[in-house]
Amino acid sequence: MSDVWVADVLGEGFEQRTLPLGADEEGEVVATLVRHLPARRRLWSRPRLLEDVDVLYVHGWSDYFFQRRLARFWTDRGARFFALDLRKYGRSLREWQTPGYVTDLATYDEDIRAALDARGDSVGRRLILLGHSTGGLVLSLWAGRHPDAAAALILNSPWLEFQLSAVARTALSPVVELRARLRPLDRIRITDHGFYSRAQEEAADPDDPVTIDPDWRPAGGFPVYAGWMDAILGGHNAVARGLGVRAPVCVLLSARSTLPVRWSDDLTRSDTVLYVEDVARAALRLGSSVTVERLDGALHDVFLSRPEVRRDAYARLDRWARAFAAATAGS
Repeated sequence: MSDVWVADVLGEGFEQRTLPLGADEEGEVVATLVRHLPARRRLWSRPRLLEDVDVLYVHGWSDYFFQRRLARFWTDRGARFFALDLRKYGRSLREWQTPGYVTDLATYDEDIRAALDARGDSVGRRLILLGHSTGGLVLSLWAGRHPDAAAALILNSPWLEFQLSAVARTALSPVVELRARLRPLDRIRITDHGFYSRAQEEAADPDDPVTIDPDWRPAGGFPVYAGWMDAILGGHNAVARGLGVRAPVCVLLSARSTLPVRWSDDLTRSDTVLYVEDVARAALRLGSSVTVERLDGALHDVFLSRPEVRRDAYARLDRWARAFAAATAGS
């Protein structure tokens, strides 16, 4: 593993480090860890809320880490912030690779382990996992397999259930599994009009602009393959059985979903990717301590919603972080 941190595309205050992961059937594989560290505290100033915390963020499908504001939220409170571009995504995507493709979500255990090892000195530091959409599913499964590793799990619209309900998931799983076994790189047709990307543009804050690389986050998403979909459905089935996550869980979700069949202003004030009612129910099977926060007017990524909704999302996250810090003080 290279121990060199270099300047990141996000600019001042952000660095990245390449994490070699060996090779798979397509060739060399890497993950990329991005870090944003808190400013050094003056000796005479009071300790900050989360000075003993490391945050590890994992992005969603057809995505990568680009949210400076989210990183600043944590470092302003004293935490060290790390974001992981998983293999074949974003900074880690190589030209010979099938974007985002894996056939088992447990494959990402290697990426996560490499990221945790690359943080530097972590003795006495608590770990908060923060995942969006597919990243929320990946981290939930990981936390279930590593019950003592994380102190908390925060999920931003996690993809915990298939969009067509548990009944459809149960019916489709064996069909997709057979197709994945026989022809894993068969494409599954999914229509994406790019409305979610447009909704984010409509909701953007001109005072804090976000620059997105279209090669790393295409408006229409990456192609979906049978092998990858089988891995996702396997993750959903595991959530349905219950994961037994021991750490407290906070789930942030939009208050409603809208089916993106044609453009309307409703798409800028709701989740157009997941059915949030199904996700809210599935979240209760993650562990014994789950808080579900519903935000009226939120997009699929609640932190990219309109400014007033985004402020509400951060206020709720701050409230939860303060309660977490108070509950775990001295532990």
